[in-house]
Amino acid sequence: MTKVAVIGAGLIGRAWSIVFARAGFEVALWDKFPETIPPALDYIAERLPELREAGLLADEPATVLARIRPAATIVEAVAGVDYVQENGPERIPEKQDLFAELDRHAAPHVVLASSTSGIPASEFTGNLPGRGRCLVAHPVNPPYLIPLVEICPAPWTADWAVAKAREIMEQAKQVPATINREVQGFVLNRLQGALLAEAFRLIDDGLITPEDLDATVKHGLGLRWSFMGPLETIDLNAPGGLADYCARYGGLYADLQAQMTPHEWTPDLVGKLHAAQREVLPLNMQGVRQEWRDRRLMALLAHKAGQPE
Repeated sequence: MTKVAVIGAGLIGRAWSIVFARAGFEVALWDKFPETIPPALDYIAERLPELREAGLLADEPATVLARIRPAATIVEAVAGVDYVQENGPERIPEKQDLFAELDRHAAPHVVLASSTSGIPASEFTGNLPGRGRCLVAHPVNPPYLIPLVEICPAPWTADWAVAKAREIMEQAKQVPATINREVQGFVLNRLQGALLAEAFRLIDDGLITPEDLDATVKHGLGLRWSFMGPLETIDLNAPGGLADYCARYGGLYADLQAQMTPHEWTPDLVGKLHAAQREVLPLNMQGVRQEWRDRRLMALLAHKAGQPE
């Protein structure tokens, strides 16, 4: 049985525990604050029956939950494991301290991966003796419902570590995407940032309302993007494939790019967009809407799992 350590029992650590235990891994869950472990296990126990009901859990919830064991110390957590997934605070000094401990106590063949959503591995692993086995494995929240994981090495990360991280993710039924070198925001956030930048511009210029902007994505682009990427999309949108599409529409997109100069997210603009969202969803209902989102993701993931590629 593959053994992994999940370091940090917050929302992402809990989600990773579900991912690995669902795949049959033995999970050691550790947090520097021991009082966070019982609520983390309670959260996991509540999610597992929902996943089972949605057809996303092959084993009984109790069987999966039993694969997750609390670890009293970080030394105990990494003993005998094949892989470590760190989920500590998004602060460089704390990650430096945490990775120094992990590097000191984990066996040399163990990959040390961080879930960080924006800090490159080079910022907190450069001085480690075992820095060659350190990298970023950035999930999409929540990872037990959205399987993509961005694998981003530091300049000194060894090829074997990247290959092993990909192998572990594939065993866990996740979808790894390797980023060949460090870049701010990795790839997913850069793509999301490009869309948000143009969305904010279009709304600020009075071309569309926030509600209709969201409708354009979720009832237009989003339907295709739930099972095809943008390159696949344009390849199917011209008789001669991608090259034909670029020949037909390259001039249009060149003009659009020239118009997409940086647009500041001013306090007035952010306030206007926030107010529009609050009309649709009061802040005290966010938790309810997040549960709705997760149920929709479960249904979509279950549907995709039953469809041919």
